[in-house]
Parts: sequence; structure tokens; C-alpha cells
Amino acid sequence: MHDDDYFDEPVAARYDESAAEMFETAVVQPAVDFLAELAGSGLALELGIGTGRIALPLVARGVPVYGIDLSEAMVERLRAKPGGDGIGVTVGDFATTSVDGSFSVAYLVFNTIMNLTTQAAQVACFRNVAAHLEPGGCFAIEVGIPDLQRLPPGETIRAFDVSDSRWGFDEYDVAMQGLTSHHFEIVDGRVERLSIPFRYVWPSELDLMAQLAGMRLRERWSGWRREPFTSDSRKHISVWEKEVPDGR
Repeated sequence: MHDDDYFDEPVAARYDESAAEMFETAVVQPAVDFLAELAGSGLALELGIGTGRIALPLVARGVPVYGIDLSEAMVERLRAKPGGDGIGVTVGDFATTSVDGSFSVAYLVFNTIMNLTTQAAQVACFRNVAAHLEPGGCFAIEVGIPDLQRLPPGETIRAFDVSDSRWGFDEYDVAMQGLTSHHFEIVDGRVERLSIPFRYVWPSELDLMAQLAGMRLRERWSGWRREPFTSDSRKHISVWEKEVPDGR
């Protein structure tokens, strides 16, 4: 369902630097606090663990984390960091890959659910997560709200990053619910381009995917500090809870 690896060696080598603002303590700490609260004394499963931006500080908080990621190059960067070699990771498609253990929380951050570029793959991801959660366990997703309201009529492209050395443009395909992010960056005096396909997804659609997988919405916020979710929110943090069987 998700066989293309857009985070290969060249991208992995620069990932932490290119996403430096996402590694700042002010960004990471609220997410870690939120997820640690959900995990309690249980285990956490990170889908798309990458280079460990969230997993490493979560482990430092005393929460055991296991990860799944499609990119061997990204996982190698995680394992090279202090404490990274102590985190178990399975390389594979997080929509379908099974791992041992039962988890109190699973999570997908920084728009990673959209790396699954079909509705079927996203539905499969919810079902895969539900199979790994203990009853009452939670699935948390951080994902942006599609910027369709900010597209002028007839336009399909919106800039999301414009600086002296980097340019980013999102290209929307409304009919197919598709989104391609085009990244242009000056590296060693030359412009490098990376285009990554996504499938944008609405909160209500995610709620239905959760319902199909035997989960129900527990809470939804516009940020990790539990800011209220409104019509003006640019992203949401949603948590679904796995239903507890009757009689338990």
C-alpha cells in the first residue's frame, strides 16, 4: 500500500537540519507531555518514528517506545543518536506491519497519516493500530487541516515555505483528495527538488475510519497544549480510544 520511500539516504541525511524548527523544545515538549499522559505506565507505538524527534524524549520521560518506519535511512539516523540504539524498530509499512506487544498508546505526528496516499491504506492503518492497542488504549494523530479555504478560485497551488534558500509549494488535486508537496532547496550552490505525494484527510473522515476499526473519538484539540479546536484551526490533535468489550 505504501511501498515508495521518499525519505531515502539524501533526504535522511538532511532531515533534522531541514526540519530544525520541529526539533525545538517548545515544539517537542508539549507533544511529549501529551503522549506521556496517554501512555501512563504502558507502552507506546510510534508509526513513522523517523530519526526519533518524539520517541527519544518520550523514552527519556520513562515511556518505553517501539517504532515502525518504512525508511531504513531514517532509522539508521535514529540508531546513531544517544539512546537510539535502545529503541526497537521494525522497518515496514505502518499501515500493515505487525509487531509484538500490546500498547496503551499509538501515535502518528507531523502529518504522517497523509503519507498513506489512498483511503484504503489510511483505513488499514486504523485497523492495524486497533489490533495493537490494549482495550481502552488510545490512538493519537497530529495532522493539518487542508488549506482549501485559502486557495483562490481556480488555483491549485499554495506556498507554505518561502525563504532565501528554501521554497515549498503544496499542489492540490481536489477531485482525488490529493496533495503533492514540492520542496526546492539550495544545497552546495545548486537547487535540489523533492516532490512528495500525500492524501489529505478531514477530521470527520478520520472519525469514521476510527469507527470502522472499533475506536471512538475521545478528544480533539488544535495543539498539543489542548488549545480549543475551531473553524480557524490549521491542524488538529485527535485521540481515539479503543472500545472495551462488554463484560470487561
